Amino acid sequence: MRLTRRHFLWSAAATAAGPLLGLRAHAQAMIGDLQIDTLSDGNLVLPKSFALGTHTEAEVQPILEAHGLSAEQLTPDCNVTLLQAGDRKVLFDVGAGANFMPSAGKLIDALYDLDVYPEEITDVIFTHAHPDHLWGVLDDFDDLLLPEAQYRIGRVERDYWLDPATPDTISPERLSFVAGAIRYLGAIEDRLITFEDGDEVVPGVTARASFGHTPGHMSFEIESGGESLLVVGDAIGNHHLAFERPDWASASDHDAETGAATRVALLDALAASGKPIIGYHLPFPGIGRAERAGDAFRFVAA
Repeated sequence: MRLTRRHFLWSAAATAAGPLLGLRAHAQAMIGDLQIDTLSDGNLVLPKSFALGTHTEAEVQPILEAHGLSAEQLTPDCNVTLLQAGDRKVLFDVGAGANFMPSAGKLIDALYDLDVYPEEITDVIFTHAHPDHLWGVLDDFDDLLLPEAQYRIGRVERDYWLDPATPDTISPERLSFVAGAIRYLGAIEDRLITFEDGDEVVPGVTARASFGHTPGHMSFEIESGGESLLVVGDAIGNHHLAFERPDWASASDHDAETGAATRVALLDALAASGKPIIGYHLPFPGIGRAERAGDAFRFVAA
């Protein structure tokens, strides 16, 4: 195992911060003979107005209050998925890194808590290229956080963020997302592989298009021993409005109409099948199922 100055700094930080902050670093599930862990990258801090979108507070507030979310801020968890299969260690997304929000970027602590070193990660598969999923590719020294990994992203998603026309078509408040995507995708350009909907990205993992949140957002079906689980990324972005009113436009989606249609279809299929899911912003550890609740749905934690 190669040790660097980062190992000593990160190990010391994790040892010091873990007991003090009461970090919930990871949780585990099994699909067939595959071990799946969800790792906490911390959380986002968003104004409650972020949940409103085009809807009034009178429409949204009762749903938030029913879920105990009546404060002025929302603090959704960030759950990175780790799949361990044979000699492969596969991360789905890499968290926010040090340059997005101080409440996020905690992935390295969770890896060490699981006794996994960054050099052991063989593959990274991105659901999409938003900051809290992509910017963690670089560490505090602007080196690759996962130096031995091969990186994979949907071709549609990569092409969107690297298209010279995108800055002219995206909303002004997301221009920093474009700059970040160019920077961080550029940092892994020489080891970045693209894939299409329906491709087997790595053995046992199939890409499922779930466009809308971003133009090329992907979910991933993990299968083993006749069992399967769906890593949904941000296609289902929370455990309250997204389940109770999946047809509503979400302020977080690039294409609100497509995002809503994707959510409705996805939740309908998941509720019918009972297939477990991992959601990036569902309450930590993000593992559970979708169930029907009248004309809507509810998230049932595992």
